[in-house]
Amino acid sequence: MLQNWVVMPTCLPLVLRRCHTCASGHFRANGKFRVNAHHKLLDAWLLALCTACGETVKLTVLERTNVRSVRPELLDRLHDNDPGLAAELLQDPGVRRRNRIALDWRDAWRLDTGEPDHPARGDHEVLDVSVRFAAPIPVRPVRLIAEGCGLARAEVERLHVEGNLVSAVRLSGRLSGDFTFLLKC
Repeated sequence: MLQNWVVMPTCLPLVLRRCHTCASGHFRANGKFRVNAHHKLLDAWLLALCTACGETVKLTVLERTNVRSVRPELLDRLHDNDPGLAAELLQDPGVRRRNRIALDWRDAWRLDTGEPDHPARGDHEVLDVSVRFAAPIPVRPVRLIAEGCGLARAEVERLHVEGNLVSAVRLSGRLSGDFTFLLKC
């Protein structure tokens, strides 16, 4: 029987960047934006607060952009401090590269297996699971399988070595895209 699991974000991830005030390395984006107009040019920033001292850092979204080239819907979302837009922008590789930041997804996601408890594992049960990512969250597949099946990571790795866990993707690294696996218990 095919099961569908979903990796879902629960909140915005932490922004990894050095604080100039206290040398902390974590900022929390809360979905607030600042928009400045210079005649016909716009600047827009996503604001993030240092988790240690509360210092604000501005992450560049738009820089000296002509007002006519900005979609009205985007401008409205910036003015409304849309948290959904903040999530979209944090996941945009261009924004991350421009601001020289990385994301820390620890404790910012959850696995929805569609069942209240871990699936029951019988003696000859075969689990066919499709894992879908609602957002590009880098997670180790071994960790997802262990959490979804209620196993220890070492047990999942042992099952993989024995050939009882089969997947088309490499299970040893991090993954942020959809994959499937077959587990023979």
